Amino acid sequence: MTTIAVLADPPREGLVATDLAATSPLTEAEAAEWYEAVLKDVLVAVDRSGGDLLVNYRPDDLLPDDHVTETASEAAVRAVAASTLDDLDDVRFEPQVGSTISARAGNTVTHLLREEGVTSAAVVDPTIPFLTRPLIDNAAMKLRRSEVVLGASTRGRVYYAGFTAPIDFTDAYADPPLETLTAGGRDADLDVDFLPVQPVVETGDDLLDALPLLNARVDAERPVPVHTATVADELGLRVAYGEGERRVVRD
Repeated sequence: MTTIAVLADPPREGLVATDLAATSPLTEAEAAEWYEAVLKDVLVAVDRSGGDLLVNYRPDDLLPDDHVTETASEAAVRAVAASTLDDLDDVRFEPQVGSTISARAGNTVTHLLREEGVTSAAVVDPTIPFLTRPLIDNAAMKLRRSEVVLGASTRGRVYYAGFTAPIDFTDAYADPPLETLTAGGRDADLDVDFLPVQPVVETGDDLLDALPLLNARVDAERPVPVHTATVADELGLRVAYGEGERRVVRD
């Protein structure tokens, strides 16, 4: 069974999804709504899978000073989980350790594998609205045959990174993380496998990939990330086509 660490920030305006706000029609407040919705869908997917959910939140001492509020980071993230999941009894909440994504992911995975003795550990960032239970369970099966399993996304990014043995995580998420994580696995003489490509949403350009897929699945009455689809609908987001270009617009 894989322990899956979801790297979660409190969904505060100006703290999360700032690149998305800067490169799309969304305001910082709306981008924070989007982030929270995706985080909820990721929590649901992991909770419904065969893995163990670890909510790995960024504590107050790792947040920029102007985003520390009277509500502790842990409490804010717990509130999101409590509003989303039916039961938190089997959900772990642990603070992240490290000043960079590479350090935080590496510390979490290495601790789980070496100190807690879990069979496999994975890291997920809440930028992947299309993470599903079958996808997570597929990763678990692949981790029985390969020591490193990566979920590939566009432009060399990753949405899932699973391990049965640690690698050197120093700068492991340096651009492009798909290549650097793969190189880290191969440098450690580990087998590396991949999950199907899925779009992550970090910028306005990413919405050009995600929104048509999201809206098409809604129209086809296929399973969708409910919280993300709801926010996209409330914000009136869609992709407009004209004069040889695509752009994100709002109804």
